[in-house]
Amino acid sequence: MSMKTVPAILVVDDEPDNFDVIQGLLAQQDYDLYYAASGAAAIAALDKCQPDLILLDVMMPGIDGIEVCQRIQALPQWQAVPIIMVTALNEKEDMARCLQAGATEFISKPVNSLELRARIQAMLRIKHQYDSLEALSQLQNTTIQMLESSLDALRGNLASSLSHELNTPLNGLLGGLGLLSEHREDMDAEEMDELLTLSRQSALRLERLIQRFLVYLRLELASAPDANLISPEAATNITQTATEIAQQGDRGNDLHLAVDPAPLAIAPLDLQRLVMELVENACKFSRPGTPVQVKGEVNGDTYELSVCDRGRGMTPEQIAKVGALMQFERADYEQQGAGLGLKIAQKIAEIYGGSLAIQSTYKESTQVRVTLTLARTN
Repeated sequence: MSMKTVPAILVVDDEPDNFDVIQGLLAQQDYDLYYAASGAAAIAALDKCQPDLILLDVMMPGIDGIEVCQRIQALPQWQAVPIIMVTALNEKEDMARCLQAGATEFISKPVNSLELRARIQAMLRIKHQYDSLEALSQLQNTTIQMLESSLDALRGNLASSLSHELNTPLNGLLGGLGLLSEHREDMDAEEMDELLTLSRQSALRLERLIQRFLVYLRLELASAPDANLISPEAATNITQTATEIAQQGDRGNDLHLAVDPAPLAIAPLDLQRLVMELVENACKFSRPGTPVQVKGEVNGDTYELSVCDRGRGMTPEQIAKVGALMQFERADYEQQGAGLGLKIAQKIAEIYGGSLAIQSTYKESTQVRVTLTLARTN
């Protein structure tokens, strides 16, 4: 049951005048009051009025209050709702029957206004505490399910792609070194230099992949960042990182920058990593000669950083599945990758209280927009 701003109270009594009395006694209280003239009507009204508390008369024709209480308590979704029995009975045996039926409290007729309000407030306080615990439990269960789902997806993606991503540069490295070891006496200097270059490229690729996994692991385990961490020269950081990454991919001429200066509430190294992942992704999944645009602008108290390319784009289904090691089909100009780039960028944005959104037209363009918080300046 959801937590409501105004508590709902269901009053069950076969005498409408008694409801009027209770309504008058609670007139100054902020409650939503509902009335049921019989036990059957009360049970039928539960789903509609969603009561946080039930005031239930014991002596009613047909189904009496004790049986109504038992029936309500037999319904799992209503077991946590406090039931206050309103009774003219004074025998201890009768009171015991009410409690055995599942009543939380009881109040004697004629109803005293101070006692009624005190009992209701006490029971609603307990109900509110229960609802808070229930909401927390549901949040924990949802979080656990999400983590399990993410872990299952990550495990599947690891099994299908990690071995390939690691083995490809590793095989290149071992293969090149193996040829040098076995046939170096038959090779000239040019052949040896070529094999050494290929081996070095494989080693660097393997190193980048390992570093990326370590960054992803750090982000997954990261706690809240230091509130004093800022990037005062964010525009310079963004511009230099984007330029360096584009040049490394021979896409320097394709890069278009429009980055406004602003201090950002993010560590410079994390900002650099975020920009690196986004620009590298844009260069990787778009054809050389097409533009890669990086924009940064202040929008109120936030800073919007966007990276747009004219590459293969993504379908809505693919955007929904963006995650660690999630890969899709590649065009002939696209490079291999571990599929961690967007996930790393997303994690960085979230850790610093920002967000990442993707807008894409399949086979036309992709824009990744990151919203970051501006740093407070004295």
